Amino acid sequence: MTSSIQTSQDVWVRHSTNRLPGFWGENAVFVANLLGLFFGNEAETRMLAEEVGEVDSYGGRLLPVIDLLFAGPERNLLVLERDPDPTLSRYFTETAGLTLPDLEVLSHQHYLELDRQLGATDLRASCFLETLKNHPAARLDGYVTDRTLSALADRLGMPTFSSFAGSHDGNNKWLLHRYLESVGLPTPMTEIAESPAEITDCLERLRGAAYSSAVVKAPMGASGIGLIKVEDLSVRAGMDEAVPEHFFTDGPCLVQGWIKKGEFGVSRVHSPSAQLFLNEDGVVIYDLTEQILSHESVHEGNESPPPYLADHDEWRDELLRQAGEAGKWLHGRGYRGTASADFLLAENEDGGATVYVCELNARVTGATYPSVLARHFMPDGVWLLRNLRFTKPVPGAELMELLRSAHDLFVPGQSEAGVMPLNFNTGDDGLVHKGQFLCLAPSSGGSKMLLEMAKLDMPCMPDRD
Repeated sequence: MTSSIQTSQDVWVRHSTNRLPGFWGENAVFVANLLGLFFGNEAETRMLAEEVGEVDSYGGRLLPVIDLLFAGPERNLLVLERDPDPTLSRYFTETAGLTLPDLEVLSHQHYLELDRQLGATDLRASCFLETLKNHPAARLDGYVTDRTLSALADRLGMPTFSSFAGSHDGNNKWLLHRYLESVGLPTPMTEIAESPAEITDCLERLRGAAYSSAVVKAPMGASGIGLIKVEDLSVRAGMDEAVPEHFFTDGPCLVQGWIKKGEFGVSRVHSPSAQLFLNEDGVVIYDLTEQILSHESVHEGNESPPPYLADHDEWRDELLRQAGEAGKWLHGRGYRGTASADFLLAENEDGGATVYVCELNARVTGATYPSVLARHFMPDGVWLLRNLRFTKPVPGAELMELLRSAHDLFVPGQSEAGVMPLNFNTGDDGLVHKGQFLCLAPSSGGSKMLLEMAKLDMPCMPDRD
């Protein structure tokens, strides 16, 4: 389905669900600065690394999608924090028929040191800069355009796709919330806390409005970092101390009533997400997914399309409308590239539903990789992405052989359904500790069955990661 509407700001919004948009027609040097997501907030960066585990190998998810996102006439260059698994790289090229970018490795620590080294004659920095200067890719990009990436772009004389301000502001939940209120989009009851000392009073006001739970959101966050859920508002002692100062680095915190089943007429809550692409002229919404979240709201996977939308076109239309509105705001901040708009969809006891924009993630997100690959290989299919951790570290070649011998592996042109290993998370031992696996099938039931078969065929832990 494709449609287009013109906005008052002359920014168009196009719905092209299940079909990939035309991404960038230029090549890029993409720096996988995953640990830069918090724009220099090292406390939150440490929390992310501790929560996720093997975080320096997560950039490998970019390997199969970079040439799809940046389809220029030259080659792309991907800068990772760790070498990708060679067996998986061969699968992408020899079996899946994808092209891969050129590769360089730069650790997060060396990335942080670039700020200092760019003005000096450090040998490592000089070699790295020389490689980038000599590469034919004309523009620079990363998960976020932070100050280090901006300084690197200035030193190289290479433009970035998004400005620092556009990238920073586009990920700021407080700025987004102010916009949502200004245009009259629904928001949960929200209190604004300027410091930890104001948290308890904010929670008391939510309790007075009959909420039983709440959440404290830092302006910047990812994968549950920068978010504290308050399960029981009748017990608020110590919350001023529980919310750290670094939550307020980029502005006030949002203290919001938690929307859940059994309160305010809500019968069920869903977590849909819209996948966006912003170019210079407009916004394309190219997939709708359901986020799979832990009890602590940590992202664990995605499914597309959300199964409950099949019988509710009006809910789908409202998600697209609000995603377009949020996308226009993001475009106006100066962000360009892939993004996601995350929602709560609260089913009401009367059969209706209320849609709330929760946040915008102005970057390549955890749903970008599977969505781009799924829509590339199986535009009208169903996909499911999950993280699987193994009972013991395993060589990548062994995992691939297990999938092949069990006939689980997705082979384009031969498989009507199958499992595509998207990334292997390796430890210091060089072995795979966990991985991200994309299940492609004609139906939702088929994708879920593929996941369960893969769990039986590989040495997986019983719970998902």
